[in-house]
Amino acid sequence: MSLGRDFRRLWVAFTVSAFGSAVGLGALPLVAVLALHSSTLQVSLLAALSALAGGVLALPMGDFIEQRHKRPVMIASDLVRFVALVSVPIAAAFGVLTYVHLCIAGVIQAAGTIAFQSASGAHLKALVPSAGRAEANSRFEQTNWVSLSIGPAVGGALVSLVGATVTLAVDAVSFLGSALGIRRIQQPEPEPVKREGKRDITAGWRYILRHRGLRILFWNSQLFGGPAMMTSPLLAVFMLRDLGLPAWTYGAMLGVSCVGGFIGARLAPRLTRRFGLQWMLLVFGVLRAPWLLLFPLAPHGWGGFVLITLAETALLVGAGAFNPSFTTYRMEMTEDGFMARVIGSWSISSRCLQPLFIALGGVLATAVGMRGALWVAGICCALSAVLLPWRAAKPAALPEPA
Repeated sequence: MSLGRDFRRLWVAFTVSAFGSAVGLGALPLVAVLALHSSTLQVSLLAALSALAGGVLALPMGDFIEQRHKRPVMIASDLVRFVALVSVPIAAAFGVLTYVHLCIAGVIQAAGTIAFQSASGAHLKALVPSAGRAEANSRFEQTNWVSLSIGPAVGGALVSLVGATVTLAVDAVSFLGSALGIRRIQQPEPEPVKREGKRDITAGWRYILRHRGLRILFWNSQLFGGPAMMTSPLLAVFMLRDLGLPAWTYGAMLGVSCVGGFIGARLAPRLTRRFGLQWMLLVFGVLRAPWLLLFPLAPHGWGGFVLITLAETALLVGAGAFNPSFTTYRMEMTEDGFMARVIGSWSISSRCLQPLFIALGGVLATAVGMRGALWVAGICCALSAVLLPWRAAKPAALPEPA
């Protein structure tokens, strides 16, 4: 399906940003370790502070974004993230980089990402007609998985060759490329829906919780996404220490499994046209849920590598098909005047909750062992299948002003 020249411009801009971010994935903590010799606690605090403080900083932005054209907000968010990240290698080059500087850059980057996501979701809904949204979201999802399968390997090579600060500069420049790409979009934006009543920073959450389908998917995303993120650092330790595998196997497992995400996203538009959004959410919401239960069953050695790789790949096939369907469903179910606030509230919730799950994983691994912590994550993900929109829903009524 042809989505038009302006969508292709947006897609190219997203691709540049996605590959840059994938190359720079983990570069900020690497700068803390390699350039500043920060402690393990400081590196952990850098990640947690970026997520939590960035979410707090982005909290009042939803209403501001809702009242304005979305494209200038997207460009401004890209430029802010560019300045925040490029300041790190510049400061390092002049020998004035500090840990506080890294924290501030991480917080600004996190807040800019939330602002960009809030504006871009509403912008895409206005740019692409309803019939093309499943295809559009699928293309973004495919790009995301391809970048995640290639970018970290390229980033690791760049860190080895030129250092973490230069790799971070590559990530920064990708935001500049994204801003220039968005600037080339020509289709005029519709006038923003003006707010009625007083300003309310909780309107996004209230809208989600009033809508049965969105409410169920909101809790589903938290119950699935939190435990899935919890396994990320645990799995690296589990494969290398408990299963006795070499270090390269962890990266190989991630690269292979991301291909599964691409395959799922590639299949999503065709299956959506044939069976509908409701079917996609239910079937792939169930199919992505149980695979983490295989992680703690992995045997020592190469058999464990094969089992974990197959389980992670199957999970990402389901997630790759589910994610664009979910994004399209959220677009269809949300009133135009609440789109940015709903996406912002959703993103803030996920970004604040997932670090808590990661910390919980460390506590559980210490208390009940690595396999015990993986069992907890697997059970939580499996239970997420209960929280799916088993009954069809209609768009939510507008929430009352606070």
